[in-house]
Amino acid sequence: MSGHDVKTAKIVVLKDNEAIASHMAHWLLEQALAKKDGPFVIALSGGSTPKRLFELMAEPGIADRFPWDKTQIFYGDERYVPIDDPSNNFAMSRRALLSHVPVPDANVHPMPTSGEPDADAARYQKELEAVYGDKVLHPGKPLFDVVMLGMGPDGHTASLFPRQPVLNERTLWVSTCTPDNAPHTRLTLTYPAIHSSRHVVFMLAGDGKAEMLARVRKGDDTTLPSTQITTLGDLTFLVDEAAAKGL
Repeated sequence: MSGHDVKTAKIVVLKDNEAIASHMAHWLLEQALAKKDGPFVIALSGGSTPKRLFELMAEPGIADRFPWDKTQIFYGDERYVPIDDPSNNFAMSRRALLSHVPVPDANVHPMPTSGEPDADAARYQKELEAVYGDKVLHPGKPLFDVVMLGMGPDGHTASLFPRQPVLNERTLWVSTCTPDNAPHTRLTLTYPAIHSSRHVVFMLAGDGKAEMLARVRKGDDTTLPSTQITTLGDLTFLVDEAAAKGL
């Protein structure tokens, strides 16, 4: 089994972004088909690497075999932007994947961003609780089968940004974040929610990720939010050659 934190995580190096997306698409299909006890619960991330992944998952070779009816789709974070804004994670996933596959509408859980952030976060937690079947996370029962993550140049992941109170949240599964170095208030999964997972996968492509990946991998700078990611299950860095050059 891979490691439970960034220091012990498995690192898989592939040629480029296309190879990462293809690898992840086939691995997700395997994981979904293998899940027999309850729904396959996944938290999607935004960004260019996931976008290519979603496009590949929408192609017949994967889409026709994927058990959409038993898949529950959540999101790692979302910005308070209009639904047609290019930085809206749900809208991107809908364009690239969800509008092309027979996933039931009731199985897709976009983060609400039309109300007051704390109330929206509480609403989203209730949706997670309904799928999980409890209001308290249990060590032997992961909330998510897969949590997909990216990483920003400041070491943020999901919308867990440096210097923000959300980094100290240990009870709520969903909270708010207003970064001091990026636009928009956001909703985000918290460390406890991400920890309650069978698999956490960072997908990182491009030489712009190399320096931060090397710093996070050392695991000693706790001011970098990504260093504090842990999981009940296994943690993997799925990276391309350019992102891996500092390791």
